Amino acid sequence: MGNLDNRVGVTDAIVRCAWAERDPLERHYHDTEWGVPVRDARALWECLMLEGFQAGLSWTVILRKRENFRAAFAGFDPERVASFEEADILRLLADPGIVRSRAKIAATIEGARIFNAMQARGEDFSRYCWSFTGGVPVPGDGRATETDLSRAISKDLKRRGFKFVGPTIVHAWMQAVGLVDDHAPGCFLHRDRR
Repeated sequence: MGNLDNRVGVTDAIVRCAWAERDPLERHYHDTEWGVPVRDARALWECLMLEGFQAGLSWTVILRKRENFRAAFAGFDPERVASFEEADILRLLADPGIVRSRAKIAATIEGARIFNAMQARGEDFSRYCWSFTGGVPVPGDGRATETDLSRAISKDLKRRGFKFVGPTIVHAWMQAVGLVDDHAPGCFLHRDRR
C-alpha cells in the first residue's frame, strides 16, 4: 500500500526496495504483504479504503494505525460498515487511533455500500479488480506514480461513486495488492529474482 519510491536499499544483506529500509514495520510489510496478489474481495476493498485514508499522509502513518482502523471499522466488514450512521461517524471522529477526517470516514461508509451493491448484483469485487489486468499482475517499472491503467481504474471507481480513488491512490493500491508487480530491480522480491 502507499505509493512509494522503489529505489533499492540494503538491510541485513537483503536487497529491498529503498522505501522498505526506513523501519522494521515497513520492512516486514514489504517482505510479507506489499505486492503479493490479493484475490479476496473484502481484503481488496479494505486496502482501497485504507489507501484513501492515506491521501495527503505517509503510508507509514496508516500502517501504524491499521489495527486501530480495523477495530474502528468493524474489521472492515462491508455489511457492518454500510450500516454506520451519524453516531458512528461521531464515534470515529473522536477516535485518536485512526485518521479523523469526516470526508474519508463518509467515503469509507459509502464505499461499503457500493461494494455491497456490486456483490448483490453478482459483481464480485475481486473479479472486477482483476478484470483490469486480465487476472494477472502487470509488470511495473518501480518509478510510476500513476499509469494509464490506474487512470482507467480510477475513472471507473469514481463512476461507481467511490471517493478518494484518484489515479495516484489507485496506483498505490494496485502496488499494494499485487495488481501491478512494482518491486525495484535488484529487490529480492523483484519478478526477475523470484
